Amino acid sequence: MENNKPISLEPEPSPVAFDSLIKNFYNHFKLVIANTNRLREEVYKIRYKVYCQELKYEKEENCWNGMEQDIYDHRSVHCLLMHRSSQVYAGCVRVILADPDASKASHLPLEKVFCRSLKPHNLPHYFYGEVSRLAVIAEFRKRQEEKQLMPVADTGIRFTEQERRYFPLITTGLYLTAASVSLEVGLDSAFTVMEPRLARYLRRFGIKFRQIGGLIEFHGQRGLFQISRSAVLSSVNAHTYELFQTLRCEVKRSLIQSAPGLLGYKAAGMSTLEPLAYYSPLYGQFAGL
Repeated sequence: MENNKPISLEPEPSPVAFDSLIKNFYNHFKLVIANTNRLREEVYKIRYKVYCQELKYEKEENCWNGMEQDIYDHRSVHCLLMHRSSQVYAGCVRVILADPDASKASHLPLEKVFCRSLKPHNLPHYFYGEVSRLAVIAEFRKRQEEKQLMPVADTGIRFTEQERRYFPLITTGLYLTAASVSLEVGLDSAFTVMEPRLARYLRRFGIKFRQIGGLIEFHGQRGLFQISRSAVLSSVNAHTYELFQTLRCEVKRSLIQSAPGLLGYKAAGMSTLEPLAYYSPLYGQFAGL
């Protein structure tokens, strides 16, 4: 489930400055679909740094070789954002897809806690997924008002003041990436667990998650949020649209090259009586790269 540390919400810039930041974000950061074992290891290392070493949400002794993993990783699409000039991976996110084993009671980790909130939707599991394990390493969560240059850990690379202006948009870029993955694999809805303040922040960019049910205590007050396919396609604002389209094209290109069977997988499953069993080779195809 989403264990994201409360983000630092920067003062909203002027419309012109805001538009410029969004349009130039991709000049500084690159989307990478983690479609190899080496790239997935980079994902797990980021999660280890954030969830085990920084936030202490997970126990370090439970993580093998400095990598945080769980049972949902084998059926997830994992994404990284790389800082272009330093070649450092700044953050990651995953989209968990339905379990091929239809007999399991819980297909997504959030169902263990929010099963009552999800029940009214009554959707087949292959209609929705979970956005989870979003993490941004500490070096890229630097507040803009902290003026000193900060080296990336163990590299000696330093960020300029200009580069740090884009750091608050990393979380937005990762959520746009997750939305792009959800669209390209044909999901009708994506769910996540987050703080309400983060949902309000994302709405500035037209990423309109809708809260379902009340809040629970989970490393702070968290709620279950949903974003539908139609909401993504209709609500991304003009400032964000260009970046969103760029990320979506990159997601589609990467999936075509590495796991074409995942494109529109929900629609393919609807034509068979046992869709979850039908998907099993697709998960194997993706996880085995």
